[in-house]
Amino acid sequence: METRHLGKGSALPASPGDATLDYVPNPRSGELYLVRFAAPEFTSLCPVTGQPDFAHLVIDYAPAATIVESKSLKLFLGAFRNHCGFHEDVTVGIGRRLTDEMQPQWLRIGGYWYPRGGMPIDVFWQSGPPPEGLWLPHQGVAPYRGRG
Repeated sequence: METRHLGKGSALPASPGDATLDYVPNPRSGELYLVRFAAPEFTSLCPVTGQPDFAHLVIDYAPAATIVESKSLKLFLGAFRNHCGFHEDVTVGIGRRLTDEMQPQWLRIGGYWYPRGGMPIDVFWQSGPPPEGLWLPHQGVAPYRGRG
């Protein structure tokens, strides 16, 4: 598979819809294992105020035939910095797009959003039950405790 980003100069897409995700053959096809991506400085925009929202995203997946190429994923996630969307839509939309395009055995995303209006909003989505025997480590993001 030819990638559009790996080893090439790539500009940040104007929007998530303009972003192209690249997938490459799974080098361990047939084995059950977990891949984790963490984006601790993810940003998008509030659809009401236009102010920035910040989140720590954790994406876990068990690959099938392909894996997502990390540079294209970074550019896709970066494209959200000018995208207006509620936390729920953004988090679930990222999980759905990766699942629909990559078709992994299983995928989950945790969106740990920093407070908006004094209340943190955490959003979790998964593609279905995890495969039997898949090791699922804790996502490692503590609940928001403010300055306490």
